Amino acid sequence: MNKLYFTVFAVALLFDCNKNNGWKKLAENPNYIHRSVREVSEVMLHDIYSPPVASRIYAYITVAGYEAARNGDKNYLSLAGQVKGLDSIPKPEIGKTYCYNLAAAHAILTVGKILVMSEGRIEAFHSGLMDEFKNTDMPDDVYQNSIAYGKLIADRIIKWAGKDNYKHTRSLSKYNVQTDDATWKPTPPAYMKGVEPHWNEIRPFLLDSAQQFKPAKAVDFSKEPTSYFYKLAVAVREAGQHLTPEQSTIATYWDDNPFKVNTNGHTMFATKKISPGGHWINIAGLVCRQAKADYVRSAETYACLAVVIADSFINCWDEKYKSKVIRPETYINQYIDQNWMPLLQTPPFPEYTSGHSVVSNASAVVLGKLFGDNFAFTDSTEVEFSIPARKFKSFKAAADEAAISRFYGGIHYMPSIVNGVDEGTRIGNFAINKLKTRK
Repeated sequence: MNKLYFTVFAVALLFDCNKNNGWKKLAENPNYIHRSVREVSEVMLHDIYSPPVASRIYAYITVAGYEAARNGDKNYLSLAGQVKGLDSIPKPEIGKTYCYNLAAAHAILTVGKILVMSEGRIEAFHSGLMDEFKNTDMPDDVYQNSIAYGKLIADRIIKWAGKDNYKHTRSLSKYNVQTDDATWKPTPPAYMKGVEPHWNEIRPFLLDSAQQFKPAKAVDFSKEPTSYFYKLAVAVREAGQHLTPEQSTIATYWDDNPFKVNTNGHTMFATKKISPGGHWINIAGLVCRQAKADYVRSAETYACLAVVIADSFINCWDEKYKSKVIRPETYINQYIDQNWMPLLQTPPFPEYTSGHSVVSNASAVVLGKLFGDNFAFTDSTEVEFSIPARKFKSFKAAADEAAISRFYGGIHYMPSIVNGVDEGTRIGNFAINKLKTRK
């Protein structure tokens, strides 16, 4: 009888222990980080943010997530004191138990709600995600501690974001189109005004200034058929007229135009796609899953990549609105072939340098540092836009394809791509040498 009692008691105790600790296994699941970042991406896609603005949002939400998540592994270091303007981060209280995965997801979504227009969309997702944690056997004090800590992190990040000069740039004048022949002009079909002409005034995350990695001087403008500039434009036109099916696929795959304007007779409508930076953020998520990265390493990957992407846009946009280089579409239509059209819709900002080239190569350097230079992966980012996935043998191979896609698409001259690749590579190398996320 005593033996039977002891057996029943032992089984019951084991069951009770498993029940009371089941939440710990759930709390290690990195999908909460991935899903939270992805939700903000979906909302930005819906709200139509320009690539620079989207990069800013990614940086703040992912730093928030990382600063909460890193407490789950004592080998990870804070970004406070490493990124500009962030001098401190609240620490967990000694003696309290936390689920840092929950705190990280809460911080990401709390910051996201502040930085986007459609905060109700994030709120609905946020509420549902928090219920998933509530509906486990997680002790109530652990849940409350984690939510409170995530909120502390979010509040600190929101305060930090509020001092990056973004609000001031909202009050500055729009870009005034200049009348001289050499400078950028709005392009069809919507003839949109220049996007974010004052983006170089945004506080960088790692860079010393928006001009730190200034590219080679843009090619001098000329209308003369014997000039180098004219020949560059001819090369864009000829490439566009003789694209192979593979080149067309590459151009379309990396289009990443958040707001493509379409015309049908007298009707004009828009189609939305993920931003260039968002494409690489999504690649980061795919790679983390493939590498079976835990939630702390996943949060680290997002944050390191996002701050470098944000700095890449700041550096690139500084040059764009200083050199103000005319787009191939405008130049070719005016001086070479008035009926020529590029495969891709020309983005609404100056040509030099290629943002895709800068951002993609900076991203490749960072991801190569985190996962290895020869990490092969399949990118399915564009599947939701009815474009098949593509396989790459390395991050650099993907970055190079993204860069040349802009030449195939007819929206950049070759020097913009070549020099943009160099610019992005230098930014990426600077970042990985400056950032220290592990002891």
